[in-house]
Amino acid sequence: MGKSALIVIDMINTYDHPDAELLVPSVRAALPHLSRLVERARSEDVPVIYANDNFGEWRSHHGEIVGTALQGKNAELVEPLLPDDDSLFVVKARHSIFYETPLSFLLSQLGADHVVLCGQVTEQCVLYSALDAHIRKLRVTVPEDAVAAIHPDLAEAALRMMERNMGAAIRRAEKVEF
Repeated sequence: MGKSALIVIDMINTYDHPDAELLVPSVRAALPHLSRLVERARSEDVPVIYANDNFGEWRSHHGEIVGTALQGKNAELVEPLLPDDDSLFVVKARHSIFYETPLSFLLSQLGADHVVLCGQVTEQCVLYSALDAHIRKLRVTVPEDAVAAIHPDLAEAALRMMERNMGAAIRRAEKVEF
């Protein structure tokens, strides 16, 4: 067995987009589980990698992305999950955390063969990232209470697809094994 990495998907967010009103309540529900999962990963020396949209700001780096999110109307959803000095950060421009990013290389450098995917949106970025991880022969775990959705019915279907079609372990955050 190799090493695990916790990947926090798109949680550094301004929530200034058309689906935000539907997404924010789910983020509020997932936030305590996400926060505890990040804290546990850090305490167990599991690498925490933030994979985050750049929101079309092609000169952005993670400091700008964090700063912009903290100035947004839902900064309280960002503050509990801020990257620390040991966190790694991958900027993405599309749904999958792997699409044209250095994440595969980073995971290989870390010796990671298992990814724990948390964050948002279950039926979009988490689903597509799980598929891309599966294609790369990585073991995948998705803590069902540490992911947020826009459409709960689609999120439930996405979790079932990840489990059935990709062999992902779907667990409560407290049951995730790194």
